[in-house]
Amino acid sequence: MFILHRATITAYTRVMSNSEPTAIIWSDRYLDHDTGSHPESPERIAAIGRALRNAGMFDNRTVLSPEPAALDSILAVHAPHVVDLVQRAAHQGGAWLDADTYVSSESYDVALLAAGAACQAVDTVITGNAPRAFAFVRPPGHHAEPDRAMGFCLFNNIAIAAEHALNAHGLERVAIVDWDVHHGNGTQAAFWRRPDVLFISLHQYPFYPGSGSSAERGAGSGEGYTLNIPLPAGSTNEVYLSRMTDTVIPALHAFAPDLLLVSAGFDAHTDDPLAMMRVTTDAFADWASLLRDAAGEICNGRMALLLEGGYNLRALGESVVTVLRALDD
Repeated sequence: MFILHRATITAYTRVMSNSEPTAIIWSDRYLDHDTGSHPESPERIAAIGRALRNAGMFDNRTVLSPEPAALDSILAVHAPHVVDLVQRAAHQGGAWLDADTYVSSESYDVALLAAGAACQAVDTVITGNAPRAFAFVRPPGHHAEPDRAMGFCLFNNIAIAAEHALNAHGLERVAIVDWDVHHGNGTQAAFWRRPDVLFISLHQYPFYPGSGSSAERGAGSGEGYTLNIPLPAGSTNEVYLSRMTDTVIPALHAFAPDLLLVSAGFDAHTDDPLAMMRVTTDAFADWASLLRDAAGEICNGRMALLLEGGYNLRALGESVVTVLRALDD
């Protein structure tokens, strides 16, 4: 059961209006994580970039270039052997870590940049440079567990961001909402025994990676701070929206985080080739609006989103644009 907390108020370095545009953290360097003919390809970032430029989304807002994460930030989540494995595979010219997860010669450096962007998104909203930030990163991260890379993911960007918020900024509680169509097993594993991070995942179930049943609730002092919302294949906008309003938003209010993080995957889209949901582009805007409003009520509007999945290039670009418009509305 969730423990009701009094919301902690942390002052911005300057007063922010929640109506100011969402900051974007962007780098073309993510194209250099070369996975070849793979669903998680460089074309994903290229397609997002085209959609953002065509919609004028790079204009009249803060656009930041990321810096690589410090090794200590990675090791706050991952065992040293995970870092060593990714680095060695890259330095040797590339290798498959499992049947789904490829490392190219540039992937270690690009993965550090993705994790660094995640930390920078946190810094941006905590210091008041923008009320919200969206880091468009790859490789994605939410399947990477503390002791292994997997599922297209090398380092767990959102878990690293949460640890950074707690350790570097002294926050007491961080909430993570994962709306990617696949369960965020790696993020769950990172905080399984932790009461300071609430992890909420809405996902197709049963499905890859096999975890994410409603019975998985955390353990020890972290029991009740994992909230899985498994949804059957074919779930529609209405199904997702009802679970958002009836379950996710009340859980966030009860937990009262100091910061809201979102694993923003777009593979629940009805046109996505890797899943079987029936969600349209507009649904992502609805979810973003609900979470933006909840953040405004709970944690001074502080909200950072990180890109996860989404493999139909047209749907991905359109969905990203509609989410940014909803956040800025």
